Amino acid sequence: MLQWLESTQFSAWERGESLWGWPFTLTVHVLGTAVAVGLILVICLRLLGLFETIPYSSLKRLFPVIWAAFVVQFVSGFVLWMTKPTRYVADTAFVLKTVLVVIGILLTVYFYRAMTREAAAWDAKGSVSSRELKFVAANFLVWCGVIIAGRLTAHLGALYTG
Repeated sequence: MLQWLESTQFSAWERGESLWGWPFTLTVHVLGTAVAVGLILVICLRLLGLFETIPYSSLKRLFPVIWAAFVVQFVSGFVLWMTKPTRYVADTAFVLKTVLVVIGILLTVYFYRAMTREAAAWDAKGSVSSRELKFVAANFLVWCGVIIAGRLTAHLGALYTG
């Protein structure tokens, strides 16, 4: 199945027959990463106590942009993956990135729900509960790991393919 996917006309076009296929899709993927992870990190930093002038309740407005960026990430990531699926499924950095993305999305959904329930109370109290801070720190580290594993996928993969 993976070899068939890799040999489709679209994969060949994306991989190199087109001057703009791979660079365009990679650019869209990088911009999606910048938006999604950037906004998530801003939310995490606020919940950890930075940017005190931003009310906790206003952070919920960032989530529709994050969800849209996740869709962009999934579509562009799938297009990039389908060009070399046999390599990517054997690439430890890629597998690690994928696992971290799933964990990060679950943590982000958790934070969205927690923020919906508790942001007004956090604003009134002026801080986030210690329980939530543990999840914030984990979410922050997971998304940093996604970025690192993504870069390792690109650079170590280039070493394997020459």
